[in-house]
Amino acid sequence: MSGPREALIYVTCVYTGTGREKPDYLATVDIDPSSPTYSKVINRLRVPYIGDELHHLGWNACSSCHGDPSADRRFLILPSLLSGRIYVIDAKTNPKAPALHKVVEPEDIVQKTGLAYPHTAHCLTSGDIMVSCLGDKDGNAAGNGFLLLDSEFNVKGRWEKPGNTPLFGFDFWYQPRYNTMISSSWGAPAAFTKGFNLQDVSDGLYGRHLHVYSWPGGELRQILDLGNTGLLPLEIRFLHDPSKDAGFVGCTLASNMVRFFQTQDGSWSHEVAISVKPLKVQNWILPEMPGLVTDFLISLDDRFLYFVNWLHGDVRQYNIEDPKNPVLTGQVWVGGLLQKGSPIVAEGEDGKTRQFDVPEIKGKRLRGGPQMIQLSLDGKRLYVTNSLFSTWDRQFYPELVEKGSHMLQLDVNTDKGGLTINPKFLVDFGDEPDGPSLAHEMRYPGGDCTSDIWI
Repeated sequence: MSGPREALIYVTCVYTGTGREKPDYLATVDIDPSSPTYSKVINRLRVPYIGDELHHLGWNACSSCHGDPSADRRFLILPSLLSGRIYVIDAKTNPKAPALHKVVEPEDIVQKTGLAYPHTAHCLTSGDIMVSCLGDKDGNAAGNGFLLLDSEFNVKGRWEKPGNTPLFGFDFWYQPRYNTMISSSWGAPAAFTKGFNLQDVSDGLYGRHLHVYSWPGGELRQILDLGNTGLLPLEIRFLHDPSKDAGFVGCTLASNMVRFFQTQDGSWSHEVAISVKPLKVQNWILPEMPGLVTDFLISLDDRFLYFVNWLHGDVRQYNIEDPKNPVLTGQVWVGGLLQKGSPIVAEGEDGKTRQFDVPEIKGKRLRGGPQMIQLSLDGKRLYVTNSLFSTWDRQFYPELVEKGSHMLQLDVNTDKGGLTINPKFLVDFGDEPDGPSLAHEMRYPGGDCTSDIWI
């Protein structure tokens, strides 16, 4: 947290699903306020294929490898959610202009493991890379599991033991001192790739479970059913303190932050820690609108938790020094379906309608809703992008697909809490050379609080 301030950030940018037949790319954004190119894209590494849907990204080595002098945070791992390719990017030789190092082809992955739809990548202390995969090549959730790549990025096999496949796949996080890994659940690719349909939830095509594995053994020890309060549990994080046996998962459709923890008998349990109430609305597809908590993170000192409501349009900060009783300390609206000027309005208990003030930045109206977030290591700056998944972007925010994403930055009060918009920072991906693109995940060259795991 006391290291040098971040100067660059990498952002996955998507043309897949936008109607623009261009390859997705990794953007390098200058975030050094003293630089003449501050708040600008300074490099674009275009991948060699069209139709990938770059999504999340991770490192080949992180803080979990601190005891290995040969470990080198050099390569970014970029899974392609739709095509199944995994790109390996050399980000160390020239941090401002990363270069393609290797492509792991989907045919190789499917042939050796049966896995497809790769999502989250984490490094392991062994030097291997572990990638959660959300289904088989036909989009069936029953085919999901965990892919292992060796240190040369060759397909090694599956991580979990035979017969220990999770019900659904998405994110995962491990806490080695408790010999535990916990994974979360999105849904069947055959369902979510077509857009969100509430009937698919009723039909059991989306998840509501956490899967507790032995680490590093790969045995499924416990399945936590979160019920209706935990529908679509996506991003999952243990507390950074490796001695802590607890963490949080953001339950997207339920719009709850659920805390999970180990009990005295060694099993794991859960409870709702924060609940975002749905808003009664007019002129929308449903009479009530959930917040849709899609991303969250925890500051490196475990003091603050941040999450977004992609549909409502706000970013929140909670003090979690008492993890059982989070306290709201900051909130700011940076988009959403309920901003002033939208045809959709919220209706209060008194029958009065309301919308939220969303300021312009550099004279530009903010499109879409806050989706992915990344916190500076010192905890003082929060970066925000707004694309979730191209098909869902088109469904809920068609203007985002038409005009492109943006990236903004919030200033964080780390003493008393609080969030404010930095009026000097805006990256408008609507102005890209190949046309408007969708900006998603972010990573710093020096590591960050959403990719690094401490042991």
